[in-house]
Amino acid sequence: MGSHSKGFLKDVHHLPLIAKLFDSILIYSSLYIMSLFIRDIEWIPNYNLLALISILVFIFAAESAKLYQSWRGVEFVTLLKRVLIVWAATSLMLIMIGYLTKVTSEFSRILITSWFFVVPILLLTWRAAYKSFIGLMRSKGYNSRKVAIVGISDLGVKVARHIEDHEELGMALEGLYDDRGLNRDDISEQDEFGGCSDTLVDKVHKGELDIIYITLPLQADERIKDLIDKLSDTTVAVYMLPDLYTFNLFNGSWTDIGGHPMVSVFETPFMGVDAFFKRVQDVTLSAIILTLISPLLLGIVIAVRMTSKGPALFKQCRYGISGNKIPVWKFRSMTTVDNGDEIKQATKDDARITPLGSFLRRTSLDELPQFFNVLTGTMSIVGPRPHAIAHNELYRKQIRGYMMRHAVKPGITGWAQINGYRGETDTVEKMQHRIDFDHWYISHWSIWLDLKIIFLTIFKGFVSKNAY
Repeated sequence: MGSHSKGFLKDVHHLPLIAKLFDSILIYSSLYIMSLFIRDIEWIPNYNLLALISILVFIFAAESAKLYQSWRGVEFVTLLKRVLIVWAATSLMLIMIGYLTKVTSEFSRILITSWFFVVPILLLTWRAAYKSFIGLMRSKGYNSRKVAIVGISDLGVKVARHIEDHEELGMALEGLYDDRGLNRDDISEQDEFGGCSDTLVDKVHKGELDIIYITLPLQADERIKDLIDKLSDTTVAVYMLPDLYTFNLFNGSWTDIGGHPMVSVFETPFMGVDAFFKRVQDVTLSAIILTLISPLLLGIVIAVRMTSKGPALFKQCRYGISGNKIPVWKFRSMTTVDNGDEIKQATKDDARITPLGSFLRRTSLDELPQFFNVLTGTMSIVGPRPHAIAHNELYRKQIRGYMMRHAVKPGITGWAQINGYRGETDTVEKMQHRIDFDHWYISHWSIWLDLKIIFLTIFKGFVSKNAY
């Protein structure tokens, strides 16, 4: 029961092997060729060993990151990021091995450094070329699959729209099927409705479909079992996309335990390699920033001590990652240093704020000591702003999912702050909006998003009319 769609490269199961071969050749040949163009470098046996170890480490890391799985249906930028992460992990492993074995002096630093930067460019270039070639073939009808979706739901329609909007995926949407019939509120065009599940099964038996996506809700387990049973004696590829949107997933992702697949409902994005890169980013940037602003810090310390009585610095308890209490450092901007069970937020024309403190708060200069929190690991440069414990206990009872913001370390700046939610939150609605932005950041986190927020903070995050 074959398909009627053109099948160029359609069922080539050895493509992962070819990809591994290409990667291995590029890693080795780039090191060798570069050594020929850099003066005074002698190719010694240790370079062969280095190349071999790097290939083995890269292939192992790539397998762990599922780099060689089928990426049909996945956006290309996701693949690019995965390649960069795998090569970065490989480079760090090589550096660690060289340091522990004390053989780094035997290699040219210029060659190795250049090689570290050239390899990811080559790895990405051949994948981009392959993507362009496959895209051209798919535009002509080759390497294409006819797809049907079972389940006219929000999820089913989202999958359908994604397929229609991304022709490079090589998928032709044949229709949406559902035994409940057509609900015109769910899909915009009636001709997208393919019929009931029996019609779908008939088309599969005729070889008119290649892929079936089942997007039925979990409570439709009997219908799902019945459909899978009917499709079990065909050669069509069947994928389950359980409709989990009703659970309001927070950074949801698939994983497994003991070989059993499971989906995370609530989870921090900072695990494994991601946690390492986040920490490296924090330490590197905070060390550079503290070095650059050290004269400013000293000047503020002197100014605070000279303009009002009390310490220049003070600390308040906040909730950090996992809800653990952490001390957060600030320049003193008030005549008091509240840190009790009840803390009154600063308001406009607050009598407790000193003249200098008003300026420090409006410009966020009072937050600068928190870069020391970042260095010690209790905070991050980017993340949800830490609230007073008293405010946490108040709002966690009023806002659903409030404490989920503590799935990551609190930050000096954040997505909410650059979008205008900084300073006083005198209503539950204002706090709700801030929490919504915090949740969005956690669910969409990436190194690139952090860098974007840091950049925008320079222009939008320091000064706010709501900061008193």
